[in-house]
Amino acid sequence: MNEATLQKMKNMKFYGMMRAFSTTLESGQTSRYTPDEMVGFLVESEWDERHNRKIDRGLKNAKFRYKANIEDLIFDQKRNLDKNEVHRLADCTFIGKKQNIIITGSTGVGKSYLASALGYQACINGYKIIYSNTSKLISKLKMAKADGSYIREMLRIEKQDLLILDDFGLQPFDAQGRASLMEIVEDRHGKSSLMITSQVPVKQWFDLIGEKTIADAILDRIVHDSIRIELKGESLRKRKSRNSRNE
Repeated sequence: MNEATLQKMKNMKFYGMMRAFSTTLESGQTSRYTPDEMVGFLVESEWDERHNRKIDRGLKNAKFRYKANIEDLIFDQKRNLDKNEVHRLADCTFIGKKQNIIITGSTGVGKSYLASALGYQACINGYKIIYSNTSKLISKLKMAKADGSYIREMLRIEKQDLLILDDFGLQPFDAQGRASLMEIVEDRHGKSSLMITSQVPVKQWFDLIGEKTIADAILDRIVHDSIRIELKGESLRKRKSRNSRNE
């Protein structure tokens, strides 16, 4: 009877429940549970299994640049990275409020790592994320227009709770890139969150985007009421390289 039950669980894809029940049978501990406790234990095991699979799918789909987490961040005054602020952001209420985050600073100071860590935390909390290099995403959208998949790709982006655009502004935007960026920003404005990392100070974004009317519209939607983090200090990569040589 137990074997038949396990097989039915497998057929119904109740893998968490199946593993929990199988482990309980093998350990001979079924007598420890009352019927309602056993049901609760099996349901909880199935819920945990599905929740973990959802997180794994989210992390895979997000394609973060780094495997990063909040605990590994370096907090100090020289970096201008406040631990309390980051931990507040890690609870992801900014996503619920549809707020944007802008992370700026020179090369190597940890902008992408911080964005990856916050994005990872958002995945853990069940949000859907896409992480992309800005130039690569714009190029991908240009190719999508050429092969007819543009609308589908834009819908995929729009469905995300958080879009992370890394290395914003490394290349100036041409007319097609500006149009795609405007569409992305307009689709998300007041509906979902955007996180941007950039080596370029925000005050120079206007010139990078170009076309005064479009630049005004984009920046008004991105920058207004955004959470700003300006990282400072020396390159962490240089620091790591120097420490390695000294070991």
